[in-house]
Amino acid sequence: MASSKMFNQQVAIVTGAGQGIGFEIGCQLAANGASVLLNDIDDALTQKAAKKINETYGICFGLSGDASDTFFIQHMVDTAVEKFGKLTIAIANAGITLFGSFLEYQPEAFYKVLHTNLGGSFFLAQAAARQIKRQGSGGSILFMSSVTGHQAHKNLAAYGMTKAALEMLAKNMVIEVSEYNINVNAIAPGATLTERTAEDATYEDTWSKITPMGRPAYPSDIANAALFFVSEKARHITGQSLVIDGGWTSVSPSPYEE
Repeated sequence: MASSKMFNQQVAIVTGAGQGIGFEIGCQLAANGASVLLNDIDDALTQKAAKKINETYGICFGLSGDASDTFFIQHMVDTAVEKFGKLTIAIANAGITLFGSFLEYQPEAFYKVLHTNLGGSFFLAQAAARQIKRQGSGGSILFMSSVTGHQAHKNLAAYGMTKAALEMLAKNMVIEVSEYNINVNAIAPGATLTERTAEDATYEDTWSKITPMGRPAYPSDIANAALFFVSEKARHITGQSLVIDGGWTSVSPSPYEE
């Protein structure tokens, strides 16, 4: 009897997914029938996450490596096809945040942020689109933007710039890949409770006070939107960006004012 799960017969790559939002996306995809290639630059995190998904949710293969490296990106695509027979979904979740004052920001930090956030996302999308085109059956690509691509945030000029650029990339790809039945979108999370943000003891309280919905996002809030965009339910949605921030960008109080 065929599975009725939403992502049955789908194969997804999720980068930067050893923990946090990416891991939750991987869990939900696997739980809904997808075969998932999960990537993180940290091998221990990669293997732990893949093991957890295999034991609890569904099918997952962990592949650690630098998701901004073009040779490794192609290796991820090739491995997904080798392991699971095809590739239908690519989620460019890997990214880095390097805080710094605009007036003091250093070139090495600037180019590292661009290389990872833009280069990694651009070339994953390119490699995935080429593979999906060869297969001839369509697919979905999703970029991970941020509220900082919509609203100025102190010490995040370079980061916010890359996130805004990803939303433009999603728009531009519409004229490049729609003929191959590939839709491309972006989601822009706001403050989200993850292992990384939990390192700041004041994070949840601060963002709960300045978020209209009364709390930061959970990874599941972001993953729910991600799954919609790469599902069959969103096949006619492309070139779009969705902010998921509990209303913060509507009012935009700074956490630094608290």
